[in-house]
Amino acid sequence: MTSRERSRRVDALILRHQRWGEADRLLTIFTREHGKLRIVAKGARKTTSRKAGHLEPFMRSALQLAQGRDLWIVTQAETINAFLPIRDDLQLMGIASYVIELLDKFTYEDGINQPLYRLAVETLERLCTSDPVFVVLRYYEMRLLDILGYRPQLFQCIGCQEEIKAEDQYFSALVGGVICPGCGHKYEDVRKISVAALKYLRHFQRSNYKEALAATPAKGVMQEVEKIMQWYLTYLLERAINSQVFLQQIRKDSAD
Repeated sequence: MTSRERSRRVDALILRHQRWGEADRLLTIFTREHGKLRIVAKGARKTTSRKAGHLEPFMRSALQLAQGRDLWIVTQAETINAFLPIRDDLQLMGIASYVIELLDKFTYEDGINQPLYRLAVETLERLCTSDPVFVVLRYYEMRLLDILGYRPQLFQCIGCQEEIKAEDQYFSALVGGVICPGCGHKYEDVRKISVAALKYLRHFQRSNYKEALAATPAKGVMQEVEKIMQWYLTYLLERAINSQVFLQQIRKDSAD
């Protein structure tokens, strides 16, 4: 093994960490250069650790890694962006956790994906601005699906391939797209989707971020779009999205 192979410099998002041994932490990170990795931060749980403050979840850090026996080991860490506005707001923390959880659950180790890394970083940056959270999240979800090859079909009926008309339709997570009323009975998992909700899903799918910001749906439509996206994402993952439960509780507490 060459010296270059024994050391790596990475630009990383910290996804999560857990206890490792008596004083260490095992971290899962998503890097621009190497995709998702598991690494060890020696002594990170000690109060005297200089690295610990740069290794918190949904923090972007520059890391120097050295090849250990089984895992890469953090030798140096420096914060690039701590996304401080997120950390000062409980609801934004819940939303950021959702962004990171999707990135984590949809990816595997050692799969380089720079567009996905860039999307996640930009989404966390947007959460630190005054941009509408609804737009930030729906744009992130739709781009994530595009990048990973799960782009839903929203313009033609998956059943008959006819162009979708301006009327209420059905959506199927099983086949990944819209089903016209004439074909709806052929699919067991279909749910109704309104013209307005489909309009905004299409808007996010074909727009760049600047164009996506023009979306101003009514509250009921926002809720419908969110439910459709959550259903589809959960189906693809084949497991629950834990941060959604946390977000729903925060919203409930804020409404009380």
